[in-house]
Amino acid sequence: MADQHQSRFALDQITEVTNGLQFPEGPIAMPDGTVVLVEMFAQRITRVHMDGTKETVAEVPGGPNGLAVGPDGAFYVCNNGGAFTPVTWNGLMVPGGFDASVYTGGRIQRVDPHSGEVTDLYTHCDGRALRAPNDLVMDGHGGFWFTDHGIRDRQARTSDITSIYYARADGSEIIEVEFGADTPNGIGLSPDGSTLYWAETHSGRVLRRTVTGPGQVQRPTPLSADGVLAGLPGMQLLDSLAVDGDGNVCVATIVNGGITVISADGSTVEHVPIDDAITTNICFGGEDLRTAFITASSTGRLLQMPWPVRGLKLAHL
Repeated sequence: MADQHQSRFALDQITEVTNGLQFPEGPIAMPDGTVVLVEMFAQRITRVHMDGTKETVAEVPGGPNGLAVGPDGAFYVCNNGGAFTPVTWNGLMVPGGFDASVYTGGRIQRVDPHSGEVTDLYTHCDGRALRAPNDLVMDGHGGFWFTDHGIRDRQARTSDITSIYYARADGSEIIEVEFGADTPNGIGLSPDGSTLYWAETHSGRVLRRTVTGPGQVQRPTPLSADGVLAGLPGMQLLDSLAVDGDGNVCVATIVNGGITVISADGSTVEHVPIDDAITTNICFGGEDLRTAFITASSTGRLLQMPWPVRGLKLAHL
């Protein structure tokens, strides 16, 4: 009998767009056919053309991590402040431990796409410093949701408990929405905007909340599993995510590198293997949003492959 799981995804059609990137993250498939992403360890935003050529959009000191286009056409960046140090291991570039001597503080930034000017929008919420903002998603209503991954400091033997936030793109307001998250990483919205998802790296879980308004969510019933979409078994670490047009949550998966596709009701989980143990992100672009662009971060590549369903068009693109 044919393997229906494998037949959904054209694994033999995964191709390299470019290489030589220094830990790529946060890809955005732009209307002009390019892909804009961050290079976390090169501390810059880079535009990748489909012929593989690259150009620098802006230098972003610290640790640019997540990236999105805002309502004004500017780029919005989750900057972890250098919460990870680059380590080369067996020829691969991997995130190393926290080094307080190079850490500059977590922040949300706006980057002018023409001049490359970088402006800090948020460094604190309610008087508390942001630690290591990781990923963000625009809601189409002038604001965005974002995760703060936090810092694990082995030398100090500490690990942050952090939050999910909502902020206005004009810099006027930031709200702590959900406290008590465990290394939250990727974040996304359902096609109708009514459900917020985020992935926790070390727990291997994708959580969800019903959105009741900008910066407002409905808490799950105590002692219930309502707030969890799925939990992955074994050693599977979760990174960033994107939601496709069918509402599937497509979350980049580390250790068993690839993209894990979880149905909107959590009933089916499929794994799309990628030949990089630190696969960090996915976005959709191309004709009819049927091309997936995937960051293979430890090998410094941007990959593309056909996707079996249409991607979800993001706000402001």
